[in-house]
Amino acid sequence: MSFPSNQAILERVCQATGARSAHPEGRIQSLWSGYGEIIRVRLVGASVSSVVVKFVAPPTQADHPRGWNTDRSHERKMRSYAVEMAWYQDWSARCDDACRVPHCFAASPLDEGWLFVLEDLDDSGFGDRRSLLSADEVRHCLRWLASFHATFLGEEPAGLWPIGTYWHLDTRPDEWAAIADESLRAAAPRIDQRLNEARFQTLVHGDAKVANFCFTPSGDAVAAVDFQYVGGVCGMKDVAYFLGSCLTSEACEREAETYLALYFSALRSALAKHRPSIDAAALEVNLAFIGCIE
Repeated sequence: MSFPSNQAILERVCQATGARSAHPEGRIQSLWSGYGEIIRVRLVGASVSSVVVKFVAPPTQADHPRGWNTDRSHERKMRSYAVEMAWYQDWSARCDDACRVPHCFAASPLDEGWLFVLEDLDDSGFGDRRSLLSADEVRHCLRWLASFHATFLGEEPAGLWPIGTYWHLDTRPDEWAAIADESLRAAAPRIDQRLNEARFQTLVHGDAKVANFCFTPSGDAVAAVDFQYVGGVCGMKDVAYFLGSCLTSEACEREAETYLALYFSALRSALAKHRPSIDAAALEVNLAFIGCIE
């Protein structure tokens, strides 16, 4: 059942927000592989004028264009939405303005899916999206990551992925086998082990690509969305993935040291606020040693 025709869902949106009525305005995007859609909903009589509703309704195996690809793929997608619900229910409220995330009005399971009623970041001033970033915009995103990692440093990822991100060796055996560079392919298991056994574990966003950051029009502040792969591991995974998403390979090689220095500077400041007992110098040495950006 598509979201706009589902009056029961609109009633739940009203209950979550205190609105007298809710009116779907239009689809923002469909979810990957036909697993639902994200809709902007206008509200009447609520404290906010609109919300973003993420309506997860997985297709049946018969209806999926590729038959779910594999049961493992389907199960991982389903688990990712349960993780996202746990994130919004149990963790997201700890994020402050330095690592801004949407306020969650409701996150709950449906009979065969999930419903997320979230702050409309466009209406809150974060309405710009970027594909290419200026140097200042890269810095703002790295500061967001540093604050996020400092906020959750040392936390056990209860309800989240034990190993955050979709990009780790256990989930990518085919890509690992296809690496043409023999030395890199041989090093990959050791890098993966270092990341998973790092002394300073935190929560990672898990999908920290530029498309998941929302900017103010001036580009001087950012918020992040899409927490399906949030979980525990070394924060350098977010940093590497983010820089790889917004810089060319040449620019990454040329500018990585500069951006890493900025990330660590921001991390030291965030640790002083959130984890003052942590030895920031030891953390930096440890993360720089295992970091996979070279």
